[in-house]
Amino acid sequence: MTAVLPNPPAADPLTTLREYRSLAPWGLRDLTAIAAGILEASGVVPVSPVARSLPTERTIRFYVARNLVSPPEGRGTAATYNYRHLLQVLAVKLRQMEGATLEAIAQELGALTGDAIERRVAAALGAGLPAPAQLQLLRAPGTGRGRVGRALQGWLAPPAEGRDARPATCRRIPVAPGVEVYVDDDHPALRRPDAEDAIGAALRRVLEELLRGE
Repeated sequence: MTAVLPNPPAADPLTTLREYRSLAPWGLRDLTAIAAGILEASGVVPVSPVARSLPTERTIRFYVARNLVSPPEGRGTAATYNYRHLLQVLAVKLRQMEGATLEAIAQELGALTGDAIERRVAAALGAGLPAPAQLQLLRAPGTGRGRVGRALQGWLAPPAEGRDARPATCRRIPVAPGVEVYVDDDHPALRRPDAEDAIGAALRRVLEELLRGE
């Protein structure tokens, strides 16, 4: 008899969106790549054909000039953008996809707090919002520069040679009856607020696929 594991709970879009906060700050190129990657992977279908194109570096500079996005820290090649900038770019582009004009968007966003913009973006992207490690543009060899690249390399790379394979402390995560996993407390995967639930759900999906293959 084949055991059937329960379906894992759907990821909370707001929790997933907040994972990008730990990757900031970015240069303009990385901010553009991440914003475009999120919108493309989320599968949002624009109502307005004007908004079909993904954001570019030129687009974001235009948003800044129109006060739709806050100015970056620093100037020129030293300019950096933070998590709030990412939220603003996504919010503007999503509203454009819904058919809103730039004038209307400027008025709407000007009256919203950062938390409200964050919630609106998460709700608009929904369950299709990918986690940072799921963005294909950042998983491909040679992509993901600066802090983005370093953070993802730290997430995906195996432990460095010479490191003690026995961590000082581990966290026990139940997965399914008869299955549990121990994760080093220092592992980046545990930085998520819902780390234990997310790891357990991911491993349950793997087990379910293995059982289906029997």
